[in-house]
Parts: sequence; C-alpha cells; structure tokens
Amino acid sequence: MDQQKIMAVTHHKKVAVELGLKERQVKAVAELFHNGATVPFIARYRKEATGDLDEVAIRSIEQHLKKLSDLEKRRLTIKKSLLELKLLTPQLQHKLDNAASLSELEDLYLPYRPKRRTKAAVARERGLQPLADILFTQQDFAPEIKAEFFVDPQKEILNSAEALAGARDIIAEKINENPNARARLRRLFTTESEIKAQLIKGREQEGSKFSDYFNHHEKSTKVAGHRLLAMLRGEREKILRISIRPPLETALKILNKLFLKSDNAAAREVEIALVDAYKRLLAPSLENELRQTLTERAETEAINVFATNLQELLLAPPLGMKRVLALDPGFRSGAKFAVLSAAGELLEHGVIYPATSTKAGSEAASAVQDICRRHAIEAIAIGNGTAGRETETFIRGLNLPATPVIAMVNEAGASVYSASENARIEFPDHDITVRGAVSIGRRLQDPLAELIKIDARAIGVGQYQHDVNQKHLQQRLDEVVISCVNRVGVEVNSASVQLLSYVAGLNQTIARNIVRYRIENGPFRSRKEFLQVPRLGAKAFEQAAGFLRIKNSSNPLDASAVHPENYALVADMARDCGVSIQKLITDENARQKIDIEKYISATVGRPTLADIVAELERPGRDPRSGFIEFHFQDGVNRIGDLVIGMRLPGLITNITKFGAFVDIGVHQDGLIHISQLADRFVSNPGEIVKLGQPVTVTVLDIDQNRHRISLSLKNEQTE
Repeated sequence: MDQQKIMAVTHHKKVAVELGLKERQVKAVAELFHNGATVPFIARYRKEATGDLDEVAIRSIEQHLKKLSDLEKRRLTIKKSLLELKLLTPQLQHKLDNAASLSELEDLYLPYRPKRRTKAAVARERGLQPLADILFTQQDFAPEIKAEFFVDPQKEILNSAEALAGARDIIAEKINENPNARARLRRLFTTESEIKAQLIKGREQEGSKFSDYFNHHEKSTKVAGHRLLAMLRGEREKILRISIRPPLETALKILNKLFLKSDNAAAREVEIALVDAYKRLLAPSLENELRQTLTERAETEAINVFATNLQELLLAPPLGMKRVLALDPGFRSGAKFAVLSAAGELLEHGVIYPATSTKAGSEAASAVQDICRRHAIEAIAIGNGTAGRETETFIRGLNLPATPVIAMVNEAGASVYSASENARIEFPDHDITVRGAVSIGRRLQDPLAELIKIDARAIGVGQYQHDVNQKHLQQRLDEVVISCVNRVGVEVNSASVQLLSYVAGLNQTIARNIVRYRIENGPFRSRKEFLQVPRLGAKAFEQAAGFLRIKNSSNPLDASAVHPENYALVADMARDCGVSIQKLITDENARQKIDIEKYISATVGRPTLADIVAELERPGRDPRSGFIEFHFQDGVNRIGDLVIGMRLPGLITNITKFGAFVDIGVHQDGLIHISQLADRFVSNPGEIVKLGQPVTVTVLDIDQNRHRISLSLKNEQTE
C-alpha cells in the first residue's frame, strides 16, 4: 500500500472515531466525493453505501477530512522547509509526524521558522548568545562579573547591564519557543482566561449601544457567542478595549516551575527574562490564538443560527399555483401592484392609492375589485414594509369577489432582487417598483423559488451576520439553499436558471443551457432528453436526474424522486404485481403486494427500496407543509396602539441565541427574550419556535423612544 493510501486509511479511522461512525461509512463517503458525487445525491441515492447517513453527517465527514488534509499539507510544507535548511533531524521529523494539531505543528516549527529581526536576533548579532547560555544554567556566580567580558562599545554594548539585557532577550525568546511551555500555557488560556471589556475614555457618547460592556468581565469558557461578537464589534469601532487572559500569577507559576532551577543571582536574571517572555511574547501570541478560537466558535454559532433560520424560510409553506394580486405598499407614492398568473407570469401592473375616505381611495377600491373580477384573483399578497398594515386594512375592508386569501409577505431583500442583474434580465422593460411587486407575489406562490434569486445574506434572518467570516457564511448558506432545493425537487419545464443552478450536479452554465434548450425545443418530454443538453454529461445526469421533475412525461416516474437508475427495478415490481407502472402508482392495493425483500441486491438495499415505495405512494411529493392563512389583530397598526398586557397574534421573523423576534403588525418587531419563551429553562430558542411560525404573545414592555417591544410566550401555546 503506497503512502497516500496509508494516509487515507489513517484519516478515515480518525474521522470515524471523532464523529462516532464506522470506518466503512467514512471511507464510502470519501470515495463518493472523490468520484464527483454531491451531498444531496449521496444522502438520497447512496444510502446502502453510507449506512443511511443524512446530509449533516455527510458534510461533517467532508469538513473533517478537509481539516486533516489541510493539516497534512502544512506538515509537508514545514518538513520541506526544514529539509531545505538542513535542520530536519530524525528526532524532529518524528515529532512533526506525530503532531496531532496545527498548533502543535506550529510550536515545533517556531524555533526554526524565518523571523523578522527580533530583540534576541540583535543580541545574538552582538555576540551575547554565550552569556545567555551561561545565565540559563543558573549556577552560582555573579552575573554582572560574567557580563563584563561581553562589554564592547563597537557592538553598542556599553556596560554589563546592557549585556545582561541582551542575554535576557535571548532567554525570553528561548522560553517563548519552548513547545512544552506553549502547550501548558495554551491549556491554561483555554480553561482559565477571563474576558475583560472596558470603555475607552471619552467614547461614552458614541458607544452607548455597547453600554452593557463598559465594565464587563466573564470567564471565556462561559461567554455566549453573541456577547463575544458584540464586544469584538465594540473593539473594532474603538469603543471598547478587550483582553482575554488567565491570571498572571498562575501563568508565571507554570513558567517558574518549568525554567527556574535555582535560587541565586543567575536564576533571578532568568526570572526577569521569563516574565518578559510571558508579557511580551507568550501572552499576546496565545491570546491571539484564543481570540481566534473563540471567535471562530462564536461565528460558527451565528452562522448556524442564520442557516437554520434560512432553511425554515426557504421551506415555508407555498400557496401554490394560484392567481395573485401583489401589492408593494407606500404612502405618498401609492401601492405598486402586479397581477400574476398561476405560473408567476406578469399579466398587469400599475399603481393605486389606498385610503378610506378620499376620492383616490374610492378609485383604488374600484380598481382592486375590477382586477379581482377580471383575473379571478385567488390571493392577495401585501408587502409588510411601509404602509403594509394600512394597505391590509384597506383590502380587508373591500367587498371582493370569491373571498381571496389575503396575506402579509415579508419583503426583506425584495429591493435587492429588484435592482439585480437577474431581475433586469427577467423584466428588461419594467422598473424596480414593478419587479418588487412581482417578487412579493411570487414569494407567496413559492417562497423557495423566489428567495433563491437573491443573496441569502440580504434576507436578514441572521445574528451578527456582518461580524462573521463572510466566506464561511456564504458557503454555509449556499449549502442550505442546495439542500432545500434538492429536498423539494425542481419542475424542469418551469424552473428559472437560478433555481436550476442549485440542483445537485448542475451549475450556472448547465442551468442556462437547460433553459435555452427548453426555449428552442419546447418542454422536456422525458428525463432521457436531459442528455441532449450541452455540457450535461453522464455524471451531471446521474447527480441531477432524480431531483429534476417532468410532470407530463409519458413515464410517470419522471415526475417522481425515483432515480432513472432504478426505473427497471420499478418495472419489475409492476410486472410482478400484474399492473402497469401508472397503475402501481394509483392503486394502493397493487402497492401492498410489493415485497421489498424480493428486490434486495448487492447495490439496492432496504433504505432505497423503502424510499421507492414511499415515492410511489406520493410521486414528487412536496415536503413543505400546507399554507396557513394568518391575520394580524385589527386596530393594532403601530407601536402607539400597544398596551402592556395585551395579547396579540404574531409571526416569528428571526431566531437568535438570546431569543426570538416577532412581527405583531406594528412595523417594529418585538423580542421574546429566551427567558420568556417558556415556563421552563430553554437553552436553544429553536426548540420552542420556528421561523414563520404563528404565535400568540403578551406585551411585557414598550419603549417607544428606543423602538423596543418586549414580549412573552409564557403560559401561551404556539398555534
């Protein structure tokens, strides 16, 4: 077995232990990735190979393997550098080979890595290394007398005190580069550090929003991610001064035990160097490491909160293919409206001026009634921004034909889409106001298909989203979008380029080619036809086919999540049951005759067969729940209408680690603090509420000056 294969086996074993999985599962996932498989495809169609791992486990394996791969690359780089410098001894190589973490590797490399011109380097250039070595032995002699031999005005060493200072600089660097010392202090920093935040003098006025942290301290092991990110933001804005260190006495005690061997004058020189090493070199370095670790942990927590919220938002119940009148409200500029077909096509647009008693209001009422009658409107979508509640009240007061569904729609990010290149391509002859109204209407019809058109960061369901690593945030949010799109599936004959580009195995180029092929050749008639699309080869077909649906195909399986690789197996099932495939789908009695044990093979096991049978029961089923109509409380349109103790219906709009925000229809979301979510202790708000969930809340406090509303869910049941 060659070295690369040995390393792969080692990595598989390590990841299996870290994640509590079987080695064969990790190996199978690694091989599938190596062969170009995507996470959604592996999770859905390779359950036998992975032991039925879900997407979360598969992504964890991917991340852990990458981390080990990066560690190995760094190890090889360090060894190559040391080899070129002729410093790689067998003992050092053994230590490098056995280093289990990046910090351990860097500690071993630290004494040898190229440095800038340090104080110790200057002292060595002046010939003070021998004096440092003598002092470090800590034998019983007078340091000043030994130092006299190193006085040399030509080397800018004018007296013994300067010679001793230079020797101490060399000793300080030696202590700083000691791997054992760094490892022990690193453990101390990790377990005993305290975060201290203090106001920078004279910044009280500008930093009032950080007042909770003007004189704040807590153990680093206990700090909540959102508090750390808030403090770090205050530091960046030069409002706060932050330190994250353990007690000085404890740190020096560790170093004293490691390096002080005697109680004499030479040892006291070493002790001075030791204190300097800690304060000037070790503490800043280890504090930066700990800062990075804590920040990464806090960012991961914040990113996961955003990802969870985004998933809930993308998987929100769709109204479905209904004819919609969409309204983008405004006061002086009126409400822009767009009429959409059941397929989301723009049929008509314009502006109305809703009011209750003016001539314009009367004209607006007649216009809405006429539109609803002419287009047989089944639903009215109203943006929840400025004048949203007033427009809703106006619409609900009209005598409309057929009583359409009336829904407030979260319009966060709609303006971003309206001004985007995608919107300009889709609606080149319309301005951003029309595009915005269209987006609001389509969000009601199918939130997923519309929201994927904009950068997820613009939707605003995150926590400290601007304070985290934007590359990591984007990667995580892309993973969520990909997961949601493939979980729901895509109707290939109506999907946009943006939606298609998130299908497993596809990209923007192939997605554009699919739409172009559809325009030039008409709707796809079968999944086999996908192979006619330029750049959509066998591998892309394998990955994507199961997630692309064709409703009116001659083969009913093309509308389902059954992968084409299993069509022959389903045909065998139908033949054995004495019916056609179509009959197998529509006839429950026929499906009950299926004995899945009969179809188990080397490549198809019970998990896949169970999925196939479930899919036959409901081909192409949408995993999203059914649409529920919601109505804010009449007469409560602004913060001034609220009264403490009032009970109101609301919708969860954002979830953070410290609580949940609720839209109660007053243009200012209220906060249910985590302590008010239930009558019991709650560690994670996501255990109690979900994004978009209807709730009934009680008003606890109102601060109109600061635009803050405190709410409670205690003693209430979510609806």
